[in-house]
Amino acid sequence: MNLFDIIGPVMIGPSSSHTAGAARLGKLARNIFGEEFNKADITLYNSFSKTGKGHGTDKAIVAGILGMEPDDENIKNAFELVKKSGIEVNFNYQDSNREVHPNTAMIKLYEKEKSMSITGCSLGGGRVMIQDIDGFKTEFTGEFNTIISIQRDKPGIVAYVASYLAQKNINIAQMKLSRKSKGDTALMIIETDEIPPESLKTDLENNEGIYKIVLSII
Repeated sequence: MNLFDIIGPVMIGPSSSHTAGAARLGKLARNIFGEEFNKADITLYNSFSKTGKGHGTDKAIVAGILGMEPDDENIKNAFELVKKSGIEVNFNYQDSNREVHPNTAMIKLYEKEKSMSITGCSLGGGRVMIQDIDGFKTEFTGEFNTIISIQRDKPGIVAYVASYLAQKNINIAQMKLSRKSKGDTALMIIETDEIPPESLKTDLENNEGIYKIVLSII
């Protein structure tokens, strides 16, 4: 247990799980989408749904997708700010889904013909877990620099990415691979100790087996 676990995050209250965690989920969703968007559909589950308005969960998630940190004093103005930005935000509330963590949010972002759905939960103390990206099962916290690769499920792709990172002297802290079916699209999550170079996205997307690279930098 570290000091952060004991005293909690620097944040705007009232709740580390319902406010700070919610803001982190929103910002991670923004980073994972990786580009500008004009619409967000947000579904709150269970405890998030039942007590979210009172704890500011809805405002915190909106603040997160606008790029705010959990300690940003403008969280309280998130609805006004998102309206000024021109981003359409829709909320859906589901308070009886036993299949998901009590503090779960699904955030779907849109830009023209593109969309991406990110599902995550708030674990307490401002800590979060991203559990699903567009139907791919994931488990990462956003506490490391994270590389997300959407790729073809075929031999050599994982080795290609790992070799590239080794050449750049980037150490892999954790790696997780998920696929929908053999030979179909796969999603790879790589958490790294070092910050990946700005050229990484372009370099890796030059491989015809890699469809998209997304970076979430801490």
